[in-house]
Amino acid sequence: MARVILVTGGGRSGKSTFAQKLAESIAGSRAYIATCPVIDDETAERVRKHREARKAGRWETIEEPLALADALQQDGHDTCLVDCLTLWVNNVVYEAEKEGRDVTEDDVTRLCDEVLEACRRRAGTVIFVTNEVGMGIIPENPLARRYRDLAGRCNQAIARQAETVILMVSGIPVAIKGSI
Repeated sequence: MARVILVTGGGRSGKSTFAQKLAESIAGSRAYIATCPVIDDETAERVRKHREARKAGRWETIEEPLALADALQQDGHDTCLVDCLTLWVNNVVYEAEKEGRDVTEDDVTRLCDEVLEACRRRAGTVIFVTNEVGMGIIPENPLARRYRDLAGRCNQAIARQAETVILMVSGIPVAIKGSI
């Protein structure tokens, strides 16, 4: 089974930078599974900056907004960085809504179980990046509250199985499970 590491924290807390440096400190080949769909010019610029930051680290980028378990099973790299789970949950909710379906916390738990099963079937290290969305104010609308709940359920499911969980606070990694 792959070593599973979860890096969480608030927006702009340094999660992605820390996760990338951690992955680059591990010998072997690296894949970056990007879950962010490019939906506008701002997103395109963020994606460009992320790719530029990975250039020196010899990364292979895999764009996969939905089929995360499949991407993990097909990837053969020594280290895989998934950035990020909260965007993945967003994509799952968006696709379900386009099809007229709801996504429940049980659905998210099942999808996370599939992702973790893919991790069990591979060697090496898988580093997940996610946003800690439950530390702010309660969202004012039902969709935002449901998203917060679904993302929180995803984070719990992955953290439960992760060997290491890192909370990023103002650019400082704090080990809350296992060690860095």
